[in-house]
Amino acid sequence: MVLSNGSSEGERQVWSGVSTHKVPKGDRFDWYSDIVSSEVMPARLSCERPAEFQGEAAVLDLGEIRASRFSLSPLRSRRTAPMIRRGDPEEYQLALLRKGATSLSQYRSECTIGAGDLMLWDTSRPSDNQMLTAGGQVQATILMLPRNIMPLRTQRLDQVLARRIPGMGMAAILASFMTSLEDHGAECTPEELRRLSTVAVDLAAACLAQQLDAEDQLPAEVRAQALVQRIHAFIEHNLGDPELNPSAVAARHHISVRTLHQLFHGQESTNARIRRRRLERCRADLADPALAGRRVGAIAARWGFSGPVVFSRSFREAYGVTPTEFRALSIKGFRAERSADGSPSA
Repeated sequence: MVLSNGSSEGERQVWSGVSTHKVPKGDRFDWYSDIVSSEVMPARLSCERPAEFQGEAAVLDLGEIRASRFSLSPLRSRRTAPMIRRGDPEEYQLALLRKGATSLSQYRSECTIGAGDLMLWDTSRPSDNQMLTAGGQVQATILMLPRNIMPLRTQRLDQVLARRIPGMGMAAILASFMTSLEDHGAECTPEELRRLSTVAVDLAAACLAQQLDAEDQLPAEVRAQALVQRIHAFIEHNLGDPELNPSAVAARHHISVRTLHQLFHGQESTNARIRRRRLERCRADLADPALAGRRVGAIAARWGFSGPVVFSRSFREAYGVTPTEFRALSIKGFRAERSADGSPSA
């Protein structure tokens, strides 16, 4: 697996990866095992049905860290002390399981996780990872975090190795970030990915610190970044509340409005984010043919606008057309696409 993608400064990055798709069926598992041991790190892989094995894996370079994703048939991966001495990237790897089930044993701890859960392991310690056959194909997104950039002490991180981290609270925010990174990371420039690298480390540290009840040990900038992401998530889940405003956001997070404004100094303000996201949600609904029968005013109210006049003015300022005009253009475009591909119009 080639881990560098060869993109020059300013170009969009791409996921660099491998797939067994074009490898003869009888050779797929052995080929994949060789790739993992030579390009990632030495490991002993085994599989109950090697002749049926299918696997894909890819890496995205964010600069300071890397993200990886894989989709493969269940297998077992063991890493022993001699293998670690042969090769070790010296990383913590934090996985979000997207599909399937897997068990991990490391450093006197073991866990089993399912879709939506996270778990952490240390490449510098022996481990045994068993993907469960009953869970079917396994898919995961992984943050590959160099040990020397984690703001928590090794002795504390040892306590969360091979522990199930349910996708709730800070872990849910981190999981949402990792999902977005997998879906949209390739659209970013190297400079944008470097900024996302910092966000990823801060969110990972905040998530792990929460598991350890050690959030007060994080640097102030890490705590601030985690708070920003919590506020973003709160706004996203409450866009339909017409009372959502900076005062409500500050109260929910036990800070003053002044502190809230300081937190977002030099960034998009809380008011601006609420307005932008409400408009984007309304725009998506207006473009949805399935919602063509819903009144414009009802869509505006659904996403927290106080009235149709305020909504219409805000929409026109943002997009240059009225909501009604935008809906008509969207439906016309949808029908044209349906006609072009031979599908019956709705």
